[in-house]
Amino acid sequence: MTDITFSLVALDCPDPVRLAEFYAQLTGWSVEPVDETTDGLVDWVQLASHGQPTIAFQRVAHYVAPTWPEGAVPQQLHLDFDVDDLDDGERVVLGLGASAASYQPGETFRVFLDPVGHPFCLVQRRQG
Repeated sequence: MTDITFSLVALDCPDPVRLAEFYAQLTGWSVEPVDETTDGLVDWVQLASHGQPTIAFQRVAHYVAPTWPEGAVPQQLHLDFDVDDLDDGERVVLGLGASAASYQPGETFRVFLDPVGHPFCLVQRRQG
């Protein structure tokens, strides 16, 4: 059988460089070098994760943000990031430009929206 390895998840967005910079600050990973297209726009950017699965960002001309938790545009996917302290994590992501989702369904995680509206969660890291 062929060895299949998960390598990345790609998020649609209007500006791949801007969103990559947000997630680079969040994860501590760097933005890989960018090649501009002939029109001067960047269509694809990904984070350097040193051999681990990573996050990529692709330009979509008529991007529409998800309307989570319900509505006409479903979330399609979300990312989880483990943290030791939810309050500290919240301060960090809000400072980077995320916003808190109005609906918070749990006590051991918090839902945020990245700068273009993709939901992501900070999850209380399990001790032990």
